Amino acid sequence: MQASFHFAYNVNDLDDARHFYGTVLGCAEGRSTDTWVDFNFFGHQISLHLGKPFETANTGQVDGVLVPMPHFGLVLAMADWRKLVLRLERQGVDFVIKPSLRFVGQPGAQGTMFFKDPSGNPMEIKGYQNAYAVFSH
Repeated sequence: MQASFHFAYNVNDLDDARHFYGTVLGCAEGRSTDTWVDFNFFGHQISLHLGKPFETANTGQVDGVLVPMPHFGLVLAMADWRKLVLRLERQGVDFVIKPSLRFVGQPGAQGTMFFKDPSGNPMEIKGYQNAYAVFSH
């Protein structure tokens, strides 16, 4: 079994979450009750529970840009990142930070985008040309 993460966090509305994670992001729904729902988040398990989402603020500074903190996300191959960008644009996602490239010409060059789910939970999706670049400096 390959390692994958499990992340549980709160959302305001399970129907809104089902639409966003299932329809907009394309994640398969797993188990659920009337108070939580699991999704296959690109091979990882997220559990969305009814409750007050965590507070966030744009306090993280990366490459001269303030990013939402805390946030979670995903690292994809660049081709998959570009496909997801197109999907999210077609779905009308309102980006906190529009898809862009940063650290160009450096070992950690990457595509990045930030957006929020309907409950305001921020996430960042990154894309890399080479897997080794994820941890390079």
